[in-house]
Amino acid sequence: MDTSFLDTLKNYLQEILVSIGPELIYSIVALVFGILIIKIVMRMLKAALKKSKVELSLRTFVESLSIFVLYGLLFTLIGSILGIKATSFLAIFGAAGIAIGLALQGSLANFAGGVLILVFKPFKVGDLISVNSSTGFVTNIDILYTRIETFDGRIITMPNGNVANSDVDNRTMNPLRRVDLSLKFAFDIKMETIRPIILEAMKAHPIIEKEPEPDVWLEEIGESEIRVTARSWVESVHYWPTFWEQLEAVKKALDAHGIETPIPRRIVYQGGEYKSSESLPERKD
Repeated sequence: MDTSFLDTLKNYLQEILVSIGPELIYSIVALVFGILIIKIVMRMLKAALKKSKVELSLRTFVESLSIFVLYGLLFTLIGSILGIKATSFLAIFGAAGIAIGLALQGSLANFAGGVLILVFKPFKVGDLISVNSSTGFVTNIDILYTRIETFDGRIITMPNGNVANSDVDNRTMNPLRRVDLSLKFAFDIKMETIRPIILEAMKAHPIIEKEPEPDVWLEEIGESEIRVTARSWVESVHYWPTFWEQLEAVKKALDAHGIETPIPRRIVYQGGEYKSSESLPERKD
């Protein structure tokens, strides 16, 4: 090989090292110290997030976003040391942001909804919620989706964008919940007769709250019966078992006292006279 070519190449490399040598050394030093600083900052951030009891999904997202931002600043600093203008990095990040935003337009709405849910906490894992005609227990809250399990064992995955923009009925946020029983009786039944029977059956339940006390009220006078509401309070987590047990207990108490549900009555006019539907002869085909 021609020695003159090697000498020329050697001289060229020496000139490059002389021209960029200091910047290269500064860049390496900045990279090493930058990585150390990022680790210290991330350790402090993780400790702060853990102490503040932030949701795990939001904590993971904040940590990932912080790492991305910190390393982005570090590489921008190193580029500036090497002579690359900061505007070039801004142009690159801006173009990447636009491209990612267009590609993930729908996911960004879910992401924003997930952040709102994790920050403001309209519900948490384990809560019983009703949203968009779906009712179930929250099993998982991710940054993009929320999953609930219905009473019949189905898993429903809902985009956080839709959840955040909908009315959410959280049925376990309050510690207590009222159990309402809707009952029907014939017109000739007196409230003074059925009220103590129903109250005694409801108060016999072992876990209902003493305050507020159970109560029974006439709710409505219908076409062929009166409608009565019986109410008691219980811890939200015990609502459904208590509802079914109270309903069954009231039914047994009414049966024991010979009080039956009302039978619908109709009046049939025949030849200028009328007869009750209960007194008409049975039809034989």
